Amino acid sequence: SGSWNDGEELVPFIKPPNARPDLLYFSVSMAWSKYQLCLAATMLVTGSINTLSAKWADDFSAEGCHGSAIHKFNHPFLQAVGMFLGEVCCLAAFHIVLCYDRQKPEPQMASARSFNSFIFLPPALCDMLATSIMYIALSLTSASSFQMLRGAVIIFTGLLSVAFLGRKLIVSQWVGIFFTICGLVVVGLADFVSGKSGQGQHLSRVITGDLLIVMAQIIVAIQMVLEEKFVSKHDVHPLRAVGTEGIFGFIILTLLLIPMYYIPVGEFGGNPRGVLEDALDAFCQIGKKPLIVLALLGNILSISFFNFAGISVTKEISATTRMVLDSLRTIIIWIVSLAVGWEQFHWLQILGFLILLIGASLYNGFHKPILERLPWYQSPVVENTERDELLTEKDSINSSP
Repeated sequence: SGSWNDGEELVPFIKPPNARPDLLYFSVSMAWSKYQLCLAATMLVTGSINTLSAKWADDFSAEGCHGSAIHKFNHPFLQAVGMFLGEVCCLAAFHIVLCYDRQKPEPQMASARSFNSFIFLPPALCDMLATSIMYIALSLTSASSFQMLRGAVIIFTGLLSVAFLGRKLIVSQWVGIFFTICGLVVVGLADFVSGKSGQGQHLSRVITGDLLIVMAQIIVAIQMVLEEKFVSKHDVHPLRAVGTEGIFGFIILTLLLIPMYYIPVGEFGGNPRGVLEDALDAFCQIGKKPLIVLALLGNILSISFFNFAGISVTKEISATTRMVLDSLRTIIIWIVSLAVGWEQFHWLQILGFLILLIGASLYNGFHKPILERLPWYQSPVVENTERDELLTEKDSINSSP
């Protein structure tokens, strides 16, 4: 299948392998294949479960080691280790699927090609850093604001795609980025008003959490662009790619838990010893309240499917589509958070969410089918010389060796 942007961006990107060479393709078609739709749905559902299960774990309170007082289960780095453990499971699944396919009379999977595993080390490091920061932020702010503010990744992914992938953004995409910025400001204002009026958590904690989320999106955008370049240039199965990143992240972050156990950070650590991460305290709390295991397992299992679907969307469609789907799960998380009483309703959040949706729709060209129904609208036309240059450049990025 061709790795081109059908159904997403309006600028010329990549034509399918069986396309006529003289035909100009615009990625405005909404006709995704069933496989692409399945990947998108899997990413949306499991991504929602992942955030909700992480927030559920943060909401637990239990005694720690040595009879310490009851306190929140605040262990973001240990939860990040669990996330990478879920990614490692994808590598095991890859070998199971590969062995099953080879037993068929006509295997459909291509033979696994050797590649340098360290090409996935940079994305894994970005994933490790961004995930740890976001788990910290999730314990400081609400789940819905957490998810809404993650929409900032569209801005950074778009800019980095222009800078490093050679893409060109049209006017509607720049307008979409502007709306996204406005939506982020409104969501931040909602948190500020709620914190100032005494609703929810303390104002300083909420602001700190919001800033950490936005900062983490820069790292996530870098990760997405790196993955798109690496996955497109190397014929690596998505399960194998996710699992390789998981091994790097799991080993590195597990080793980092040792020095974190001795690094004092005061009240910021959220544990009785006041260190950056107290893994022993986490296991003591799990022993006192076994239900925490269910939340952690939900986090691990959901991230397995979420990362597989996410990196598959990156390869089959594009990194920006992956980011939009990651933003759309906000509505599911927001409804569930309101239903279980984790947060209170605020009209500014609705306004911010709608503005973010408008921004995402404009950026990804979802307004195109509506405009095409207008009799006076004319589709954009690109000169042949410019078209050939763009298609030649992009073919080298997205074709498999």
